This record gives sequence, C-alpha cells and structure tokens, in this order.
Amino acid sequence: MNAEIERRRTFAIIAHPDAGKTSLTEKLLLFGGQIQVAGAVKSNKIKKTATSDWMDIEKQRGISVTTSVMEFDYHDYKINILDTPGHQDFAEDTYRTLTAVDSVIIVVDGAKGVETQTRKLMEVCRMRNTPVIIFVNKMDREAKDPFDLLDELEEELVINVRPLTWPIESGPRFRGVYNIYEQKLNLFQPSKQVVTEKVEVDIHTEDLDNHIGIPLAEKLRSELELIDGVYPAFNVDDYLKGELAPVFFGSALNNFGVQELLDCFVEIAPSPRPVQAEERIVMPDEPKFTGFVFKITANIDPNHRSCVAFCKVCSGKFTRNTPYLHVRHNKTMRFSSPTQFMAQRKTTVDEAWAGDIIGLPDNGTFKIGDTLTEGEVLHFKGLPSFSPEMFKYIENADPMKTKQLNKGIDQLMDEGVAQLFVNQFNGRKIIGTVGQLQFEVIQYRLENEYNAKCRWEPISLYKACWIESDDPAELEAFKKRKYQYMAKDRDGRDVFLADSGYVLQMAQMDFKHIKFHFTSEF
Repeated sequence: MNAEIERRRTFAIIAHPDAGKTSLTEKLLLFGGQIQVAGAVKSNKIKKTATSDWMDIEKQRGISVTTSVMEFDYHDYKINILDTPGHQDFAEDTYRTLTAVDSVIIVVDGAKGVETQTRKLMEVCRMRNTPVIIFVNKMDREAKDPFDLLDELEEELVINVRPLTWPIESGPRFRGVYNIYEQKLNLFQPSKQVVTEKVEVDIHTEDLDNHIGIPLAEKLRSELELIDGVYPAFNVDDYLKGELAPVFFGSALNNFGVQELLDCFVEIAPSPRPVQAEERIVMPDEPKFTGFVFKITANIDPNHRSCVAFCKVCSGKFTRNTPYLHVRHNKTMRFSSPTQFMAQRKTTVDEAWAGDIIGLPDNGTFKIGDTLTEGEVLHFKGLPSFSPEMFKYIENADPMKTKQLNKGIDQLMDEGVAQLFVNQFNGRKIIGTVGQLQFEVIQYRLENEYNAKCRWEPISLYKACWIESDDPAELEAFKKRKYQYMAKDRDGRDVFLADSGYVLQMAQMDFKHIKFHFTSEF
C-alpha cells in the first residue's frame, strides 16, 4: 500500500453527552499540537466549549449538534477526527458519519457505564464490522468497580473486551493506571496543565510498593493476574475484525490516560479500509481517485454564507484543480479551493489521499451520498435517512422574508439536519425529526444564519414511510384512498404519513403488494 495511505488514521469519537467526549477531543488535539496547553486550560474555564463546537447554539448549550471534522499530525501519522454529536436527537448525523470512518473510539462514563445512545451507535459499528476502542473516562471521580464495568461493556455492547490499561482505585483515592500494553506505571497528578510522567516499574519488585504503597501494590498484582486468567491475550486481528475492543482507563479533563490511548491507537488502528459501492468493492490503494459526500454544512463561516460538502476520499489521490466526474449530475467539476479543517479554521490543500476528509465548496450541487470519481460510474452505499418520529408544520412568521426562509430550509435539509415532506393534500411543508431539540436548532439557525423567522404548528402523526410497488394500479388506489396522508420527499418519492400504529398496520394488511420502507435507502 502507498506509504501516504498507510499513515492515515480516520476515526469518530462517539459517546453519550455526559461521558466527557469534549474533554477527550480537546486533549487529543492538544497532543497533535493544534492548541496550546495554556489555551486549552483557559478555554475550559472561560468558554466551557470544545474547539470542535463552532456554532453559537453549541456554545450556549454546551452540546455538539453537528459533526466536526479535524485533522492533525502525530508522530508519523496523519489523524482525522470526526467529533460526533452525543445527543440522541442528532443520532442520524452520527450514523452517517460512521460510514466515513475506519475505526471508532467510544467514550464511557466510569460512574454511569453504558448508556442508551452508545448502545445504538455500537449496533451501527457492528453492522459494518468497524474496529472499536473503549475509553472509560472520569476515573478521578467515584466510578464503578472496573471488573463490573468490563462485564457491563461486554453485555451491553455485545463485544469481547480486553483491558490494555488498569486503574488503581478511583475518585479521591485514584493513584493512576498501570499500562499493561507498555508495562509501565502512570502516576496520577490532578492537574490540567501537567502531562503525567510515566514510570517504568517491574510490578513484581518492591519498586511498585514504593510508588503506590504495599496494600495497593498487592491489590494491583492480584487484579493483573486475574485479568490474564479471565481475558484472552490482546489480538490485533480480532480488534481489526471488530470482534474485540481494547479498553483504556483515564481522566480526559485532567489529561490522564489520553496519550496512552493515542499511542496505542495509531499503532493498532487500521489504515484506510476497502469501501463497498453498489457496483464493486473499492480498494484504498487503487490509483484512481474516488470519494463520496457524507455530510454538508452551511455557514461554517457566517461572514461568507458558504456551504461545504465533506468528502471522504476512498481511493487514490485527490488533486486540486483536476476535473472529476460528479456521478449523479454526470458532469465534470474542478475544485480550486478544497480545504482541510480544524473545526472552523480551515486551510486550502493541494492533494489528499485515501482516508482523508476534504471540504469542497458547495453552491447547491451536492447532496449527501453523491460520488466523485475520475470517470467511473460508482454509487457508494450506507447513507440512509431514517424514518422520523416527530413532525410539525413549518410556517413563515415574516411574509417579507419568504425567500430567505425557503433558502434556509433547503440548505438545512441538504445538511441532513431533518427531513422535509410536502403534504399532497394541502401543499404545506412538514418537518420530520428524531427529537424535539432539532426543531429548536432549526428555528435558531433560520433566524441567526438566514434572518428568517418560522413558527411551528402541531400535526399528529405516528410514522413516515416511503412506499413503492410493482403493481401501479394498487399503488394508485392506495394513494387515492390515503390522499390526506400522502406526501412527497425532496427527491419526489411517495411518502405515507401514518397517523397511528394501527392505521399503518391496517394499510400493510390491506395492500399486500405495497412495500413500506422505514429508511430512505431501498
């Protein structure tokens, strides 16, 4: 494999919002030399937001509402981090992000253990056999017993685990971790400014007793023996197949255990992997460039109202100003200013290799799932929209700003923030989301980014599902009977808006030849 491709590491960080993902992302960037230690400490105390959270609403609420892309160099490796929203209302953005990464770091709170959102995201990783590393965070606070945590991880995430570091106590008694992978002791100093020193210790000598005291040394030795007896030795191949998850313990806020995670990660994590297209499997070391758009973001720079399409390079080398085929439009495009990102800060790049994420300026030509190639017609799979669970009519609250509102709705729907349906009965626009918070984000962004005001009106719906049939007569009969509940999505496909579970069940029983789909990819 090409040396440039071999050194790429592209991964997503996923977690429940309270697990401390923000702190972990900050510290990883710190090791990449992207933010000064003093700056990181200041930002933790004053701004209370992550480098990756660039929207005002993210800074105000202290949550991520969109995936951020960051890249940095670490030793000989080029790292691409995709920091995903932890809040379950934005799960769809996270699902799509997982299609663009080669591995995943899951952050788990040491006290709370595995939470619902993490469980759902792990299912997506399992479907794609994505390799997973688990970081158990907040060990400087009272946490569950580490063996209980390992049992919970195996049971809840349905994956075998193997600890590669081991904590010595937790909370106020937390003394540090023993690095099983490197056979070194890391002693904890509760300080955000100091990166903890590693001590090489033979755990079978008095040296360990001198560092942490005899009772803790005895306990550590017996626990390490138990680990060797219960858990199989760490096997990199099992990890790469997605069957085994290495587990690390630490405190991201105190910058403890993060470097051990990063050092091991760059060594064992996969370089870019083959990607499945509908036509064939695309290998990363193929000479010709291919890539797909997995995310679109409007207004990263509010002064320029620019729209950026994030493209994952799947094979070959992307070169600036080279003509590439936009498969859906069947037309050739050149990109004079492709960018790589550090959250909101961006730099123009001349080339990118398989595994990299690049930002392409977008003036409405891209949709999520679009493919770029050097001429071959390819369609990459795995970027579905899911059936929404909450619905509201969106109405214009300021008739003077109709044009701005329509533009804002179009761009936000292109981003995949939510889904838009047009009711065929009354022509009104319906927004479908996974959670209530999405409505608030849409309203906030329309007002602040597009200077347009909207208001929401209630509509009682249970589920939206895409319908198709090989029997045109039956499809027509269904659409006539359910005329009040028929809508079109943005691609002009038929969508049935069922107002209750019973109505949906009866429709499925009455119309045997109609297929009801709950994701848009069919």
